[in-house]
Amino acid sequence: MQPVGILGGAFDPVHNGHLHLATTFLEQLKLAEILFVPLNNPPHRSAPLASPEQRLEMLKIAVENHPHLKIDDCELQRGGVSYTIDTLRRIRKITDKTPLCLLMGMENFKTLNSWRQWQSLLDYAHIVIANRPGDDDELKDGEIKIFMDNFITKSVTNLHNQAAGHIIRLDIPMLDISSTQIRNNFQSGQETESLLPDKVLDFIHTHHLYKQ
Repeated sequence: MQPVGILGGAFDPVHNGHLHLATTFLEQLKLAEILFVPLNNPPHRSAPLASPEQRLEMLKIAVENHPHLKIDDCELQRGGVSYTIDTLRRIRKITDKTPLCLLMGMENFKTLNSWRQWQSLLDYAHIVIANRPGDDDELKDGEIKIFMDNFITKSVTNLHNQAAGHIIRLDIPMLDISSTQIRNNFQSGQETESLLPDKVLDFIHTHHLYKQ
C-alpha cells in the first residue's frame, strides 16, 4: 500500500525548498501523496509573522499545480499550540491502516526528545529524515541515537508493508533555502524571486508581508 507523507511546519512563507523536498520524497518513497500541515503556534519558538489565513493561502497557491501535494489544516482548525502527536492521531483515525510517513530534516530529528510524547510517534507513523546541505548529521544525544538505532531501516519497502514503526534516513539534496532567510531578505530588500513560486511572491507583495 502506498504511504501518505506528512510534512509539517510554519510555512512562513512556503518556498521552493519545501516543494523540492516534497516532490523528492514523493519520488524516492513512492508515496501516494504528501499532506502539508501548517502549524498554528509552535511549542518551541515564537509565533509565525504571517497570519494562519495568509500562510494557508500561500500553501494553496504553491501546491495548486501539484496533484499529489495536498493540505491538511487540522492544526490551524484546532488552534492553540500545535503538537505533532495530536495530528498523527487524527490522521491515523482517518487513514485506518494506510502507512504514514512523518517527513522531517535532521535538524528537527535532533530535537525530537523535546516533542510531546515523542516516543509514541512511531505508534502512528514512520519517521523519514533528510539532511539540509551543510548540516551535521551526527547524533550527539544518546537518547535520540538509541531511539534511532532501535527502529532504523534501510528498506523503503518496509514503509509500504507496515503502517508505522520504522525510521529511515534518505540522502536528499535539499535546496539551501529557509523561510528565515526569505523573511530577512524581504526586510533588507535583497533578491527573493528565485526562492519562491511566482504566485506566492505576488501574494507577499500584495499583502505587504515581511516588511519592516
